[in-house]
Amino acid sequence: MSKNTSLKLALAVAGLLAASQSMALSKGEYESSKDRIKAEYKVDKDACDALKNNEKDVCVEQAKGKESIAKAELEHAYTGKEADRIKALEARADANYAVAKERCDDQSGNGKDVCVKEAKATHVAALADAKAIKKIGQARKDAAEDKRDADYKVAIEKCDALAGDAKSSCVSTAKANFGKS
Repeated sequence: MSKNTSLKLALAVAGLLAASQSMALSKGEYESSKDRIKAEYKVDKDACDALKNNEKDVCVEQAKGKESIAKAELEHAYTGKEADRIKALEARADANYAVAKERCDDQSGNGKDVCVKEAKATHVAALADAKAIKKIGQARKDAAEDKRDADYKVAIEKCDALAGDAKSSCVSTAKANFGKS
């Protein structure tokens, strides 16, 4: 399997995992998780000090990326907002791009150019996927609103067959059922 395919697969799996892990955290859990992420970053970054040259640079980018992804996923787990889920996917794409680009520094000439272009293409694809997920989420929300509005109009139309208090009660019930004021 190529590096590109592996990276795309990893991004897809990570996205699914992030989506399935979106459960609300308490403020205390959130704060302690933030502290844990900071501590893990420091340990990971300190481990890079033993390395040299580009190997060290790659290690540092991996540590930064891991921290960035963890913070974004934590924020999504805390808020449960779709926007934070998208930010987590974008953070993962950005982190993977930074690491891939840094790995390209070991190469030279056309090999390096190709490596950088592949990293950029993978990054653009991952960001496009995140954007598509965002658009799909908005489309679902819009569709649900359209369906609710259509069902409300049907309910109101049914009420038109009634008169007096029965009609008023029917309209009130329809408004309550479909969130209309």
